[in-house]
Formats: sequence, structure tokens, C-alpha cells
Amino acid sequence: MEMMTAASQSRPNFGWRFDNSYARLPTSFYSRLKPVPVRKPEIVVFNQALARSLGLDAEALESDEGAAMLAGNRLPEGAEPLAQAYAGHQFGYFTMLGDGRAILLGEQITPTDERFDIQFKGSGRTPFSRRGDGRAALGPMLREYIISEAMHALRIPTTRSLAVATTGEPVLREKILQGAILTRVAASHIRVGTFAYFAAKGDIEGLRTLADYTIERHFPELAAEDNPCLSLLRAVMERQALLVARWMLVGFVHGVMNTDNMSLCGETIDYGPCAFMDGYDPKTVFSSIDQHGRYAYGNQPRIAQWNLARFADTLLPLLDDDRETAVSRAEEVIAAFSESFSRHWLTGMRAKLGLFSQEPEDETLVQTLLDLMQRARADFTNTFRELSFEPLPDAPVFRDPGFSEWFERWQARMERQPEAREACRRRMRAHNPAVIPRNHRVEEALEAAVERGDYRVMERLIEVLSRPYEDPPPHDEYHLPPPPTALPYVTYCGT
Repeated sequence: MEMMTAASQSRPNFGWRFDNSYARLPTSFYSRLKPVPVRKPEIVVFNQALARSLGLDAEALESDEGAAMLAGNRLPEGAEPLAQAYAGHQFGYFTMLGDGRAILLGEQITPTDERFDIQFKGSGRTPFSRRGDGRAALGPMLREYIISEAMHALRIPTTRSLAVATTGEPVLREKILQGAILTRVAASHIRVGTFAYFAAKGDIEGLRTLADYTIERHFPELAAEDNPCLSLLRAVMERQALLVARWMLVGFVHGVMNTDNMSLCGETIDYGPCAFMDGYDPKTVFSSIDQHGRYAYGNQPRIAQWNLARFADTLLPLLDDDRETAVSRAEEVIAAFSESFSRHWLTGMRAKLGLFSQEPEDETLVQTLLDLMQRARADFTNTFRELSFEPLPDAPVFRDPGFSEWFERWQARMERQPEAREACRRRMRAHNPAVIPRNHRVEEALEAAVERGDYRVMERLIEVLSRPYEDPPPHDEYHLPPPPTALPYVTYCGT
């Protein structure tokens, strides 16, 4: 027995420090199971900085034994793997779902005592897989890695990516693809759809348990409120209003804003058909399955409010014993979303235009510029960045006859605040990224990695995206929009 103990202690722990609170919830919340082993695990992308912040031994995890762990062939010490149950409104239609190809390993406690879910995506069938194989292809997993890390660098709340490991096994979709597993890190995976799951089952006790758990984990200050669940609804609404405003301020289009993809802690989650807008147009859609523009760029605030209304529906039994009173209280919170979103969005737009103060006409000033940009199909990212340049570059939107009048109004607006022009320019450069994950650059990196096994293009892209507010060197072209093409850019729900 002593020899076995010594041998087990000689195996590296990799720094795992699990405390799995979700696994202590009732079994109706999940199904316990292990990842399905894979043939030949190999780490192809690894986030050393994130690993260290989680308290993990980054160098040890990049070994063969670490690859086996990050592909599910070996479980970390303290892991309690499970697939979470949840539901979702997909394009407005309710469906019972659950983790069909994801497994929550556990909750890592960091050296600073923060708690993060560690989840595999593509780790095999679960009881919620329905007719799916539970696996994932390499391209979509690399895509999630790139975009989620770019969002983090843009200071937008997001799930993050620790690693992508190939499995050595094929995945059959429209054609045979390489299999891969993504290790995702999140503050939690509690969704609007998690609440919808228990509401659909009529499980009021499950709803109450879930609400108490969510408050304890993410909003502990609400526990002492007179009506904690009403305060929870209000807090989630505020976080979502801020999150979607931040998306809009950088031209991000989520693409699949189903209720199972709305995280209650306010993180961006699920990077399937997402993309960043080049030419400004509120009707921009990238997803191949969004035929009617439900999740278009300009519709995102409205859809977020709709999703929150579905969340409010699930909470009604917990808000008040009298249904009419519960509905009235919920409607009041949901109605406040528009004002909250507009406030966050306008605050961000003021910063993008170098404004420190507030004036009543600021929203009109911003909207006039956006109208000019839409008419010129001006690049969203570059237009705002270039406004901080002196002199302005020669761009079509700046030659528009209406721009001169707008420019004079903007200059006069800045003159009415005490801050010096250089301070205004610094503010603009701190809030207008010079580089974003341009869609053609992402595709270029994915093609090199997936088709040729060359990860250098992706590594360079990630390096540039990690410093989005720095102007790239003159010879770099990561800030340029794609060349003109007759074909629109299309994304797919591969994650």
C-alpha cells in the first residue's frame, strides 16, 4: 500500500485544485459520465498565460501526459466529469437540450481563489447527444480559440480557451474532418436555458435550488435582498445590457443568440457562426442558417431583451406567490433593458469619439456618423480608429459631402470640454481597436492549420490580436479589410 501511495504521488498533479460545487447539486441537474478516450491525442494550441493564471503547471501540461489529460484519456485529480442539463430557444423555438458533446470536468480554484469551470468540447457522446456523435472538428475548435482570446484582449467578458488537442480520429460531417477537443474556461456554464429546463419540467424546487446556487456563485450580495430572485433578474439584465453594448462597440456579431447561449454571469459564450463586421451595416448577418436576419448585428439588443424575457418567465413562480404581481415585477425589469443598453452603448460611443463629458445631442452626433458610414459602406473598425489621426486619411467616408458638416459639429463638441486634444486622442485610441479578428485573416489561419498542419499563421494572428489597441507596424496588414469580392462571408455552426 505504501508503494502504491508513493507511486501515485510521483505522478504530476499539473496544479489542479478542484472544488466542484455544481456536482454537489441534485442529480437532476446533470448526468455523470467520463469523456470517451481518443486514439492519438496531441496538443496543437496551448494557452500558457491562461494556464499559469489558473494555477496550472503549463510546461508539464504540454507533455504527452498532459495531452492525454486535455483530450480526456486521463482525468485530472479531483475532477468529477458531468454533462449539464439545459434547454434553449433556438431561433425562437423551445427545445430540450443539454451538453451533447461537452463535459464539465470540474471547477478550478485559482491562486487568487477565483472559481472557473473547466469544460471539454468534443469529448464524445452524452445522454443529451440525441443523434449526434459528441465529437468536434478541428477547424471550429481553433476558431473558438482565436475569437475567444481576441475578445478577452478587447476587454469583453468571455469564456476562454486553454487548449485544442487533436484526437487522431476522423469526424464525419459533410466530409471527413480531423477530430479535436477544446478545453474551455468559464466563470460558469449556467444559462438562461438552464432555468428554462426546470421551468419546462414544472420543477419549482429545482428552479429555487438553481436560483439560490446562481446567486451564491455569481451574485452573493443579492442574498440579503428582500426579493433575491427579482434582484437576480435585474442584475442579469444589467450584465447582458453591458455585454451586448460592448459587442456592438467593436462590430461583433454573435450569430446564434439562442437562450442556451446566454450565460447568466455575463460572459460571451459559443463562437459558432460569429464574425466581426467590416463595412458598417446594421443588417449584417454571417450565419448560414440565419436566413431572416434574426441575429443580425443591429438586432442583437432586441434579441437580448427577448432572451431576458424568457428568463423572467422561468422566475415567475419565485418572484411572488401572486402571478399577476410576479408578471408586473418582471415586466418592469425587462422594460428597463432598452434604457440600460442605450446608456452603456452611448457611454462607449462617447469614449470612441474622445468625449469625456455628456451632452443631450451626443446620441444624434453618433447616429449621424453611423448613417454616413452606412451610406459609404465604411469600415467600422478603421473609421473610428482613423478619426484620431491628424490629418485624416483619404477614405471615401471622409470625402462624403455630409462628413464636413458632421466633423465641424464634432470638433465644436470637443472644444466644449476642458480636456486637451491630445487627451481626447489618447481616449479614442484606448477605445478603438486597431486590429480585430478580420474574417479573411481567421480563415487564412484556419486553412493553414487544418489543411497543411501549419500553425505559424494562427500563432502570428493570435499574437497580433493580443494587443488590439496598438497600431500594427507599417508592413503588417492585419488592420486592412478584405479585398472586394462578390461573395458574402458566411459562417457555420461548427462549434
